Amino acid sequence: MTLRPRAVPREHRRPPTGTSGTCVVVHPALKSGARTRAPQARLAEAVGLAEAIDLNVVNAEIVSLSAVRPATMLGEGNVERLAQTIADAQERTGDPVVVVMDAALTPVQQRNLERAWNAKVVDRTGLILEIFGKRARTAEGRLQVELAALVYQRSRLVRSWTHLERQRGGFGFMGGPGEAQIETDRRLIGERIGRIRAQLETVRRTRELHRRARRRIPYPIVALVGYTNAGKSTLFNRLTEAEVVAQDQLFATLDPTMRALPMPSHRTVILSDTVGFISDLPHELVEAFRATLEEVNEADAVVHVRDIAHPDTAEQKEDVHAVLHSMGLADALEGSLIEVLNKADLLSEDEREVIANRISRSNAHAVLVSAKTGRGCDRLLDLLDERLTASDAVMDVDLPASDGESLAWIYRHGHVVSREDAGEVVRLTVRLDADHAARLARRLDLEA
Repeated sequence: MTLRPRAVPREHRRPPTGTSGTCVVVHPALKSGARTRAPQARLAEAVGLAEAIDLNVVNAEIVSLSAVRPATMLGEGNVERLAQTIADAQERTGDPVVVVMDAALTPVQQRNLERAWNAKVVDRTGLILEIFGKRARTAEGRLQVELAALVYQRSRLVRSWTHLERQRGGFGFMGGPGEAQIETDRRLIGERIGRIRAQLETVRRTRELHRRARRRIPYPIVALVGYTNAGKSTLFNRLTEAEVVAQDQLFATLDPTMRALPMPSHRTVILSDTVGFISDLPHELVEAFRATLEEVNEADAVVHVRDIAHPDTAEQKEDVHAVLHSMGLADALEGSLIEVLNKADLLSEDEREVIANRISRSNAHAVLVSAKTGRGCDRLLDLLDERLTASDAVMDVDLPASDGESLAWIYRHGHVVSREDAGEVVRLTVRLDADHAARLARRLDLEA
């Protein structure tokens, strides 16, 4: 059954200021699909992706399919009906229409739909790559996205691609006037892919040098992961008092950011904010962002930020775990994972109580928070501290009261659990990580 075209609901709309084109969004839903995610939620997500690059969505609908057609994905009747919908949208707005198909199209399907609709057609992979190309800011991020875009384009045989220096940003999957584009072939794309991979290998080596330097300090690493728009950057800002871009928008953060975070135990950790995941993440991007997400595998603790108020929160959790597994980061899910159930401020009091009771009964490493208001963040820091100090050494130390230098060193590098001033002697119980415990033992032996 095909759902009738409908106007975009108010909750899916954003002001069309600065839009780069008129857009129609189509979500093909297989009747026998294995996914449990509601088609309406997927449609809303596709609308959000289109709006993330300032497309003005004038129509969005779900098309129910009994089977995928090799030539056009959709059946002939749906193709004809949507052709009229697209023509009406173009006549109504006076602008060329971009059609976003919320699925992975083959090159043949994409070409046939463009001919049938006389409009630019972009599939889910192309749309996500366009967003990443427009948003990436660091040199590494742009290299990673360009690599993914070129691998995607190479599968299309004859496509056009544009230089990253274009003022508009992105990778030109949308087309448009004034863009300087060149025709390229497999050989040119292959050569460029080879150069980018060599550059990214240099980036990986540099990252490894940085990680070795951090191990010598050493500061524990805490990595934030989660579905896009789950609130990772808002939580990052709340905890570190940083000013990372945090918007109610898909893929607001693409380039990883690190900041120092003081803990209740007085130790310092490095908090890393990473790119958000999404369902059906293009495999080109999974490979391209492997270097960035290596930080997750190196982390001492991984914090999975979930939008607990989202209707698809369980499915989003599965998507994040699937991406981590596909990148060989399954170790991050074993033993070091803490779940942050974010956006508690969007829940009713009864809903919050039910979730809190569930966490308590399961004894899970989870905490209900609102990064927006700060609720639950203190409990999150305590939970992180417990995880990071679980392997710490607890030492009883007697120091001469006159040894201010050693006393200051202990307070600087450890957590003083208790202190007793007994005349000329200061008795301390102190918690230290393994490295600092060994250094303190050497220090006291030298002074003994």
